[in-house]
Amino acid sequence: MAEQKGQHEKVQAGTEESKENPRLEQNQSEKPLSFTAMVVVTGFTAGMLWSGIAYICYFFSFTKIEPNIIFEPWAVGNWVDKWIGIVLSIVAYGVISIGVALIYYGLLRKFKSMWVGAAYGIALYLAFFLVLNPLFPSIKSFTAIDYHTLITTFCLYILYGVFIGYSISYEENELRHQDEKEKSGEVSH
Repeated sequence: MAEQKGQHEKVQAGTEESKENPRLEQNQSEKPLSFTAMVVVTGFTAGMLWSGIAYICYFFSFTKIEPNIIFEPWAVGNWVDKWIGIVLSIVAYGVISIGVALIYYGLLRKFKSMWVGAAYGIALYLAFFLVLNPLFPSIKSFTAIDYHTLITTFCLYILYGVFIGYSISYEENELRHQDEKEKSGEVSH
């Protein structure tokens, strides 16, 4: 009996030592992503998600603008219309979206309202259809596009802007709130 009690005390002491040993993997906390890395991940995810949804909208004829239009100014060949073109265009939207998210981060991250993200989406919509339209010859002028396409793409751009805006603003707010807690000494490690 005394031997079992002694072993139990050794195990308990070993457990306490392991809790205090910072070299053990179990005692090392995961380092969180930097805020900029989180913005990059958010942008890439948003671009891939919403371009994928745009493909679904195109497939069901809610819009006449095929999302692989991104390759129109410089891609040659029929690969653009095949599955590889679809996959690469979704990835390309993800990469471009990183820049869009970084712009939001630089200019608008401190705003807490989802309406700022919606307004950002509207600004991107107008920039695409009014400013960048000459880069894509297969897209008709803004006034010549059918209203189904205009409404669908308008909604997609708003949701895209809200996704990016709200994700970045939420994380900014959480980070600021956590910093305030740490400064006041409320957080214990």
